[in-house]
Amino acid sequence: MPNSRKLLVLAIDAANPELLQSWAADGTLPYLASLMASGLTAGTRNVEALFVGATWPSFTTALTPGGHGIYWLDILKRGSYEIRRCGAAELGRRKTFWEILSDAGQRVIVMDVPLARRSPGLNGIQIVEWGTHDPAFGFQTTPKRLGETILRHFGPHPAPRMCDVPGRSPGECRELSAQLVQGAALRARLTNNLLSEESWDMAIQVFSEAHCGGHQLWHCHDPQHPGFDASDSGVGDLIRDVYVSVDRAIGEVLSAQGPDTTVVVMTLHGMTRMHGYHYLTPDILLRLGLMRRASAGPEGAPAAASGAAGAGSGLRSLYRRIPVSIRGPLYQLRQQLLQRFLGRGQPIDVDPAGSRCFDVGLGPTLSAIRLNLQGREPAGTVAPGADADDLCRELTDRFMELTHPETGARLVHRVLRSAELFPGPYLAELPDILIEWNEDPAVGSTRVGTGAGATLRVASPAIGELEYLNTYCRSGDHRIEGMFIARGPGIAPGRLDRVVSTLDLAPTFTKLLGSEMPAVHGRPIPELLPR
Repeated sequence: MPNSRKLLVLAIDAANPELLQSWAADGTLPYLASLMASGLTAGTRNVEALFVGATWPSFTTALTPGGHGIYWLDILKRGSYEIRRCGAAELGRRKTFWEILSDAGQRVIVMDVPLARRSPGLNGIQIVEWGTHDPAFGFQTTPKRLGETILRHFGPHPAPRMCDVPGRSPGECRELSAQLVQGAALRARLTNNLLSEESWDMAIQVFSEAHCGGHQLWHCHDPQHPGFDASDSGVGDLIRDVYVSVDRAIGEVLSAQGPDTTVVVMTLHGMTRMHGYHYLTPDILLRLGLMRRASAGPEGAPAAASGAAGAGSGLRSLYRRIPVSIRGPLYQLRQQLLQRFLGRGQPIDVDPAGSRCFDVGLGPTLSAIRLNLQGREPAGTVAPGADADDLCRELTDRFMELTHPETGARLVHRVLRSAELFPGPYLAELPDILIEWNEDPAVGSTRVGTGAGATLRVASPAIGELEYLNTYCRSGDHRIEGMFIARGPGIAPGRLDRVVSTLDLAPTFTKLLGSEMPAVHGRPIPELLPR
């Protein structure tokens, strides 16, 4: 039977919790300040080793990556050396908390939760990727006719579908910020419209504007970022502008809710200046003799391009001349054709016969390495057991030795093993070794702000010195810390004296509405439950 309680969850995607709190304290974010004064605030911590791509699947299922198998947007295709975009099949392995509530008879409204497929048979309304960072499915709704209504009354989200654009000028940064500000205002109107016209027991809306702004505009906010341009005073603090707009939007949504509604405002993971030397991981593995590229000849020289390869090179050159605004949709279309309809992935540049391990994507601030394990990989070269353990120890030792050649500072914070962190049915699909880089030094890019800090250097006795010129267009990236603020019947105001796992949020939400999430890693938060 439907529960008499109502729960509204508003997520600020990838907002810096320290900024939220300091700007609430000084009056910059008055609506969050009011919520903090009357509600319960707590720090949160994302799944270990961050696993940025696993943030939302882990939150929605209350499982670690070993329980759902998602670690990044692009994942290794099982039984291959190919990378493919994760899809509805992978993201539907375990039920989300709103699907559990729906099955229990609760009516739900789910809006723009990242990396969430459209739930089959949902008792309620769902919006998929009206305005979401790193879209995977395209704009979809349940019911389908709702999408036409949204576009007719609110239009598409004002910000670019893919917000990564290299070399934005200060004026273009201001334009993106204005689009994000407008997007937050539209999102508030859309949310209030649905909440007022539909019946619901649980609703969730995710403000993606902070996520896109954090990646693209951090150098316009943080004087410690190498690309920060102190002379360009006309740009202003564009991150602040985006946060203010999201705060105002949240205030508009909350003003329409009564005192009987439990409200949770949260950010699952944070944002800070770009850091991490993951770009150098492939070259480190090459220097260590643990990996060989497929594109290298027998002496390690690049393979000669001829025939089809030469034609491919010509096509790539032509592709790079296409404007970015057209190139992004073309890439997405190609990926859909290759992966969804032809079942193909993108081969990684590794020669299995000459490699004991290889790197896989896990975002700019982390590195991930997968062993070329016999019995798991198609052409494995590492025996399970002692051989694999020895290789893991060697990788740990070699990466922990890395220093900055000029300062001597250690570059790696720690090296972890997925098997120790994330046991579960999908452990075999995850990278084996996770490398957390230190937050210092900050990393710049030739395509961000002043272009300073773009040359990355590492050194160690085992590899000598390596250098990389960063051309990535982001100036901010993620941190593992987040926070939530909760207000509602039976919730005592104040601040928790402990940090809460983000895995605990979904079981708390279902428990509030009278349901349970079976066999999950998270546990309900007692302070948010009725006494």
